[in-house]
Amino acid sequence: MSAEIAITFNLNGCRQALAVPAELRLIDLLRDHFGMTAAKMACGIGRCGACSVLMDDRAVNGCLLMSWQLDGATIITPEGFDDLPEAIVLRQALAAENAFQCGYCAPGITVALTALLLENPAPDASQIRTALEGNICRCTGYHSIIRGALAAVEAFACGVRT
Repeated sequence: MSAEIAITFNLNGCRQALAVPAELRLIDLLRDHFGMTAAKMACGIGRCGACSVLMDDRAVNGCLLMSWQLDGATIITPEGFDDLPEAIVLRQALAAENAFQCGYCAPGITVALTALLLENPAPDASQIRTALEGNICRCTGYHSIIRGALAAVEAFACGVRT
């Protein structure tokens, strides 16, 4: 690895100031430095979504994001989702629909859908499918995941809040 750079960013509501190698991937920083393991290292090339986190309220692949890109950003990992009403309602709806079997994809899918709900609180099924395009679920398929997402949208439309 090359020389270290100084970065400052917000991680799950806490300001972080670190000196790290510029080419250190966000997923490795989260798992190795902070012990945050909800985002998973899987494909390593941005195809599966298992490493997804929110960066400035947008879903990003932690395996593709380098530490030099973090400076000034706000990162929210699945561990930080207890502070996001959209994520809380979404997780409850996904659980009610038995959306996941093994759960490996659950954090990444929850990140993708939370990003969608932050941008658009009332997406339709087509928009939900589009938001899920970067995520792979090998166990459940996607029908129960889409039902769960639609149930969360309905809950918000009916005024349900955490």
